[in-house]
Amino acid sequence: MDDKSRMRQLIKFFITALFILLSGCSDELDTTYAPRFTTAPVYPENHYIFGIHPLHNPQRLNEVFEPLMRYLSDNIPNSHFKLEASRNYASYNKKLYAKKFDFALPNPFQTINAVDKGYHVFAKMGDDDNFRGIILVRKDSDIKKPTDLIGKSISYPAPTALAATMLPQYYLQTHGVNVMKDLDNRYVGSQESSIMSVYLGNTTAGATWPPPWFALVRERPELAQKLKIIWKTSALPNNGIVVLPTVPYEITHQVKSLLINLDKNDKGREILERMTLSKFESADNDTYQTVRDFVTTFGKSVRPIN
Repeated sequence: MDDKSRMRQLIKFFITALFILLSGCSDELDTTYAPRFTTAPVYPENHYIFGIHPLHNPQRLNEVFEPLMRYLSDNIPNSHFKLEASRNYASYNKKLYAKKFDFALPNPFQTINAVDKGYHVFAKMGDDDNFRGIILVRKDSDIKKPTDLIGKSISYPAPTALAATMLPQYYLQTHGVNVMKDLDNRYVGSQESSIMSVYLGNTTAGATWPPPWFALVRERPELAQKLKIIWKTSALPNNGIVVLPTVPYEITHQVKSLLINLDKNDKGREILERMTLSKFESADNDTYQTVRDFVTTFGKSVRPIN
């Protein structure tokens, strides 16, 4: 065979080999990158999503509640609990009412709505005396009585924040202020933002509730030097813990036992301290009847609740 023939044979060999190689790669790529579509995240068995309502901004929420998720995961064999934060109340409500969470810690208003969507209450935060609204003003403010706020601005976290918005608005409504007509109501997205709006002078007053106020003051003592609590509202049952009926009873029972016994051991008390909470306690759907009654009264006397 002459040199030209050998060269043609060699070229044919390489072309054939290259064709085979590319065909194999194409099959592999087709298999690897085939699109998969799903309507919701797919989690492994015994993986539970725990949705916490926006008590704080997402970063602080993770700092406060991630230790609890680790504690549950470490103490319930073959189970993993994943914290899911939401950027605001609207986002959280959408996920909660669509049953995206296995477990959830909603505020009491969200709790009764979650029950209506099929969740069950099995525990709650203790310290009901802390579940009340507080209204802050600057210490150099000339605000003395609720009617002094007429024509002024007031910040709140969100329209459906029960302790930090609805209770303060009801307080003002029953103390001579027409909330929807007399005030410049500003919903600023988080407890911290509501507090800081007053501190920075963006609003005349700001509404929140005790735990985030005291937690923020610990980190930023200058807030207590410039701001004061001018009014406190009445209290309601604290935030509930709810679960979907699809979660095995044994898991729910273990979660409940761990929660209501957190105050009995050092690790648990450390977790509770982060939450500015003394304990969790047992509860059921009937625990929140007083909340249903308040929401009905609020809707009739202050504003509709969406």
